[in-house]
Amino acid sequence: MPVPGPGYSITVRVEAPPSASAAGDLTSAVGRVGGVLTAFDVVESHSDAIVVDITANVSNADHVEVVTEALDALPGVRVRKVSDRTFLMHLGGKLSVSPKVQLRNRDDLSRAYTPGVARVCQAIAANPADARRLTIKRNTVAVVTDGSAVLGLGNIGPAAALPVMEGKAALFKKFADVDAWPVCLDTQDTEEIIKIVKALAPVYAGINLEDIAAPRCFEIEKRLREQLDIPVFHDDQHGTAIVVVAALRNALRVVGKEIEDCKIVVSGAGAAGSAIMRLLMHKKPGDIIAADINGIVHLGRSDLDENLRWLAENTNKDNVSGTLHDALVGADVFIGVSAPNLFGAEQVATMAPNAVVFALANPDPEIDPLEAQKHAAVVATGRSDYPNQINNVLAFPGVFRGLLDAQAHEITDEMLLAAANAIADVVDDRLNASYIVPSVFDSAVAPAVAEAVKAAARKSGATS
Repeated sequence: MPVPGPGYSITVRVEAPPSASAAGDLTSAVGRVGGVLTAFDVVESHSDAIVVDITANVSNADHVEVVTEALDALPGVRVRKVSDRTFLMHLGGKLSVSPKVQLRNRDDLSRAYTPGVARVCQAIAANPADARRLTIKRNTVAVVTDGSAVLGLGNIGPAAALPVMEGKAALFKKFADVDAWPVCLDTQDTEEIIKIVKALAPVYAGINLEDIAAPRCFEIEKRLREQLDIPVFHDDQHGTAIVVVAALRNALRVVGKEIEDCKIVVSGAGAAGSAIMRLLMHKKPGDIIAADINGIVHLGRSDLDENLRWLAENTNKDNVSGTLHDALVGADVFIGVSAPNLFGAEQVATMAPNAVVFALANPDPEIDPLEAQKHAAVVATGRSDYPNQINNVLAFPGVFRGLLDAQAHEITDEMLLAAANAIADVVDDRLNASYIVPSVFDSAVAPAVAEAVKAAARKSGATS
């Protein structure tokens, strides 16, 4: 279901005749082959030719070729260069280090570095807690990955994961003024990852685990939480869970249902799906049915690992078996964090009236949103080109801002639920079927989440 979007944005530099119809011919050519024009700039003008930059959104790499060929085929037009705007944004990376103090002269240098810095080092040696006050630790988070489960790309390794981790760090800074740094580890050994993160932890006030495959991610997070005195947060699990719980609270308000009366089907029992179900259980839903590639998770299955066994023991109260399609019959809510194109409108029709469908697989969801809308009352995806985008950026910047401000030593489910409620509350009286979560650019979100998390942290006593 690829559609033109800013993720595939190109700028084509073309040379064209200086005729009155040139602009119309060029823009029409892009439109005829499905490109979405976003900018048209004349960069050179001569008596015999003009040079134009045409910027357009396209669907994929093949579509780039189609648009280019359509322009090149026009009489008198020559394509000089095609630039991929996404790659241009990533040239040289997306981060830099900028000092917070000025080093203008010998006096400044003597205080920022030797000899003056030695006294600060001695103060921290005498009282290690002062590191939060006297170093970058107070506002710094490590974004840690092994590159084993990157976006929808799978196990592509630490170097290929770095652009995602850079982006994550940029989002931390943009939305919550948190200084985050990518830590991409060239190992996928559980024990080695735990050892490395534990060794580098003194620099950071929080650890954001990212794109680490299940079930290894569960063990890594659990052990690091036990061994470190700073919060450890696996965003693929808990960031997703926070936003889903927030969105579901508002979606059920739209359809007039109470969660205690709802049958919820979750497709995907990995990191995100398991965390969603565990957090939802605090809301006491009527029932949760988990499904994975082998069907409904139930106690009779012979392939249950530790995580699946826990789900089988704590969900599916009637221990039903069957396929995802079987589970959907009579369900009030579907939450998908799994794979594309698993069902269609005919399965949504078997769900309860006023059904809620969250098809969050990216970039292609479990069901085409337009198909889901034929029978569901509320539909959400993980995509930015449809209403109700369930996006982790609504959660993790504010969560860490609150944890850092509270000088928290751990993170609890109560803090996660506080974050979810804060996100849901930002929507307030703007709530409708196409607006169940706020925009990621809503400036009220991160501060609201931060305040809620900080209050919950202080209430729990998990602070300095």
